[in-house]
Amino acid sequence: QVQLVESGGGLVQAGDSLRLSCTASGRTSTIYAMGWFRQDPGKEREFVAGCMWSGSNTWFGESAQGRFTISRDNAKKAVYLQMNALKPEDTAVYYCAAQMAMASDIGFWGQGAQVTVSS
Repeated sequence: QVQLVESGGGLVQAGDSLRLSCTASGRTSTIYAMGWFRQDPGKEREFVAGCMWSGSNTWFGESAQGRFTISRDNAKKAVYLQMNALKPEDTAVYYCAAQMAMASDIGFWGQGAQVTVSS
């Protein structure tokens, strides 16, 4: 089992920056990759960004390209999502996720962190 806890959400204005944190606990040595997804009410969950738990590979969803970065601190068992130049359409609940093997479905989800961007 892996437990994921997000923090850092909040209310910001358009153009501001915000950093989300996700701290993992439990069997973290078995994690293959970590990622961030987001979901707005009435919409499907959308992939935002991901990174390998070991290694430097990162990848981004279309909405995050050029504005968001993802980073990892294995010593702290944490993953971060730095969001810059935020737009009102970035408003959503952001979920941290752990993938336990290559090409597998997401194995564990965090509880979500609300990000609200006002215009």
